[in-house]
Amino acid sequence: MTDDPVLDPAQTALLPAGFRDILSPNAANEARLIDRMMSTAIGHGYLRVKPPLIEFETSLLQGPGAATAERVFRLMDPISQRMMGLRADMTAQAARIATTRLKNAPRPVRLCYAGEVLRTTANQLNPEREVVQVGAELIGSPTAEADAEIILVAIESLRAVGVERISLDLMVPTLVPSVLAKLGLPAKPLSALRQAIDRKDVAAVEELAGDGAALLVGLLEAAGPRAEAMQALAKLDLPDDAREALDRLTEVVELVTAVEPHLSITLDPAENRGFEYHTGIAFSLFARGVRAEMGRGGRYQPNHDPKGTATGFTLYLERVLQALPDPKRPQTVFVPHGTPRDQAAALRRDGRITVAGLTPAEDAEAEARRMGCTFILRDGQVAALN
Repeated sequence: MTDDPVLDPAQTALLPAGFRDILSPNAANEARLIDRMMSTAIGHGYLRVKPPLIEFETSLLQGPGAATAERVFRLMDPISQRMMGLRADMTAQAARIATTRLKNAPRPVRLCYAGEVLRTTANQLNPEREVVQVGAELIGSPTAEADAEIILVAIESLRAVGVERISLDLMVPTLVPSVLAKLGLPAKPLSALRQAIDRKDVAAVEELAGDGAALLVGLLEAAGPRAEAMQALAKLDLPDDAREALDRLTEVVELVTAVEPHLSITLDPAENRGFEYHTGIAFSLFARGVRAEMGRGGRYQPNHDPKGTATGFTLYLERVLQALPDPKRPQTVFVPHGTPRDQAAALRRDGRITVAGLTPAEDAEAEARRMGCTFILRDGQVAALN
């Protein structure tokens, strides 16, 4: 065998790090889960859209897309000689569709989508660089009802595929920046303080924040279960705009718990990492037994619409699968060579999967087992293989 990796079949079959083939029954299971989650959103009036895998970089990285700039694969379009990007997230694409192709549609516009995204890097919790996103965007409504609807549709989508014991973590990414803006700190100390808040380092915050230390520490210590966190936040002397954001959080919590009274809800009012482009309530969804978040979302300003507002969610299918049992291989019926075609067609109409024998076999049952079948069609009747 040649040592040239270009010619060596064993080498050419290798895939880049973070990419993989998905085989049966997993591929069919993924398609089934996507269909169920999309059906949930469609049932709430969300219109399914399918944006392209590649866009011009200038449009792909506008608005919420700017947060994905470091994760985008780039290539030159040989026709226009303009730089293009392979999407690392579909949120910005749905927002672009709403504010361009559907700019004259009545507001709010509800869109949903599912598809692969590609990323230049991965992380320890999710080593894949090609992942599947399922999501929905509600564009054009600034209300708390819109925030609550997106959260509830996301939860319903997870339950539709069998995910149980879901918990919701709510954040207000604008809260800490609002408090920091009032401190008037120089850039370098402000950056150090921001890092200390991200690390939840109370001692460093007390040292760096000066007159704002008590308030910032109060926000850090308020993180926890919904009831206790809301009580702690109500006691803080927040600036007017921060208090307004907290009032919105309270309203959204009330709307969600009215529908999901037993949902586990925690608050993390000082959290901002990964939600930098959000302009209002943000959230993460978790399920017991899954280490990382299963999805996230929140309010943001859509691209191409500087005065607009939107809220949405994205679910990560790879993590959804971690919360579910492995799919079972489908039961298939072996149809021996020479069987009338109408008999196999009748089985498929009844929902069976058939595998046709393409040549005569001396031992039809042995051939059925070799093909991985669990049943055989014998004398017009379906019989289980021992």
